[in-house]
Amino acid sequence: MTLTVENQPDQSRYALLGDGEVVGVAEYDLRDDAIVFTHTEIDEEKRERGMASQLVQAALDDVRDNTDRRVVASCPYVRRWLEDHPDYQALQRR
Repeated sequence: MTLTVENQPDQSRYALLGDGEVVGVAEYDLRDDAIVFTHTEIDEEKRERGMASQLVQAALDDVRDNTDRRVVASCPYVRRWLEDHPDYQALQRR
């Protein structure tokens, strides 16, 4: 399966696409100078190891490269991912 991640701002989410089909999402809210990640989910029937991590990393890369927003991790998965990847923690202090 070929995986890609795209920002879908009309739906306030980053979508993980597997062969063009949505297999996961990282939902967010925009607040002032922040992007608040609220929920991350991968379709149980299509889940493969590492999909959620790939989704979160691509979303955070997009935030870092294309905005000056700081990241707020309300989602437990995103919070844990940031703890495990210290090179991304500066996004929380922008």
